[in-house]
Amino acid sequence: MSDKHLSTQFDAELSGISARVLEMGGVVESQVSQALEALGAFSAEQASGVLEVEERVNQMEVEIDRDLSTIIARRQPTARDLRLLIAVSKTIANLERVGDEAARIARTVQRLVNAGVSSRLRLPMGDLAYEAELAIAQLRKALDAFARLDVEKALEVLRRDDEIDKEFDGLLRKLITYMMEDPRTISSSIDLVFVAKAIERVGDHAKNLAEVTIYVVKGTDVRHNTPDAVESMVR
Repeated sequence: MSDKHLSTQFDAELSGISARVLEMGGVVESQVSQALEALGAFSAEQASGVLEVEERVNQMEVEIDRDLSTIIARRQPTARDLRLLIAVSKTIANLERVGDEAARIARTVQRLVNAGVSSRLRLPMGDLAYEAELAIAQLRKALDAFARLDVEKALEVLRRDDEIDKEFDGLLRKLITYMMEDPRTISSSIDLVFVAKAIERVGDHAKNLAEVTIYVVKGTDVRHNTPDAVESMVR
């Protein structure tokens, strides 16, 4: 078998596994959106749908990881090809954790509904929705950066990461104020703190995906650096 034929086969395997990662990303993104819709509507039924998807996401991670190991063992890739496969492994792990955060939100919704909490209770749901919009946008942009191996788009994700952190801090302060002013909100406010933290973690995983994309393209590990430092490292 010619080297060219082997190379073509390997390229097809790389394209195939990358496509499956993006498919998993689409499923997870939808799962997060559905979890937040369930929260906004206080819908236990929608929350149940999110939990049903969790098993599918877990299975996708296991299958992709298994095939990844097979490709590495058989092809023994080097340089950028090896970096891409390492990135795939890190990406599916982050996506699985995003799915876990969606499931955590869904379980919180079920707990609120079962406790008889009313959606009319005075709580900062609008602020929570805005934080969620930022996190989902970050996740979508990070997946797009990975799909295109676009360093500029990955850098955009890193630059905007602080926005979600600031929203979380502001929301936390507001929830503390609500609890102090109205003890009836204490239990549900605590639940919403965990929801807000789950959303913040979605943003953190989007940041991780962006860093992985930069690693594939530039061969530079940019973790634990400020956006300005990362930009200097990859220019």
